[in-house]
Amino acid sequence: MGKNKYLFVAGMLFAILAVSMGLTTLYAGFSGQKPQEKEITVVTSFYPVYIAAMNVIGDAENVRLENLSEPQTGCLHDFQLTPEDMKLLSTADVFIVNGGGIETFMKDVASAYPELVIVEACEFVELLSDGDETNAHAWLGVSEYRDMVQGIAEGLASADSMHEPLYRKNAAEYDDKLEKLQEKQQDVIRKLSGKNVVLFHEAFDYIAHDYGMNVSCVLDLDEERPVSAGEVSGVLSAVRDENANLILAEELYGKGVAEAVQKEADVTVVYLNPLNRGEYEKDSYLKGMEQNIKLLQEI
Repeated sequence: MGKNKYLFVAGMLFAILAVSMGLTTLYAGFSGQKPQEKEITVVTSFYPVYIAAMNVIGDAENVRLENLSEPQTGCLHDFQLTPEDMKLLSTADVFIVNGGGIETFMKDVASAYPELVIVEACEFVELLSDGDETNAHAWLGVSEYRDMVQGIAEGLASADSMHEPLYRKNAAEYDDKLEKLQEKQQDVIRKLSGKNVVLFHEAFDYIAHDYGMNVSCVLDLDEERPVSAGEVSGVLSAVRDENANLILAEELYGKGVAEAVQKEADVTVVYLNPLNRGEYEKDSYLKGMEQNIKLLQEI
């Protein structure tokens, strides 16, 4: 009799537990609760890729976006991965890079994390080239940047199908803004198309290409280094012999050389934003490019 009593009590407890679990499941169903999604960690290589990814990801739930380099790093020429960088990448599900050779450390990353999904924003972008070397600063061409955004959206949609509709929607909305930005370029294109120009940053080749300008000389000053007399002489020759009386430069690195050239020749210098550093704001690319358009319009 005692044994039957214990079996009866155990059966009642099991029944109560089953009913409780069923009611909890039913409540969750009625209240719209969903099973907890696994957090997806997306890491970008540097600033312009981060801003593009920020716009594509938007407010997607359980998606964490991190940037590998500091926002003021600029381009990743000679960038060396630190142990902290490798630790961050070890947590990543997706690593979005610019591509085109800017991230020279990619072999190390691919070797260390063979399962990491790598998305190259420039994979389907037609990059500019001088014949010997590819210029991967494609974000400075609005048309190319639009392709980069779409490439990021495709890569994220493939890696994270749960958020695919949102990624595509966000990319389309951002692309609408970029299309309007291109429309603002039209007056400047009519004004500057065919003009000979000197560049003090190879990235500005995309600016020149956008506006139909002819590049007479490129002096790459995206890092602190001494400029030789021969380089300055080459700029002056382009200014005088090819009537290249416009210089596009970045003030951070190009101001000293630009002022030296201006002392020797009648030339206009426009200091543009290469958009490779800045604040982590979704509209920072739009604002920076609008300011560049305004400066070119004022020539």
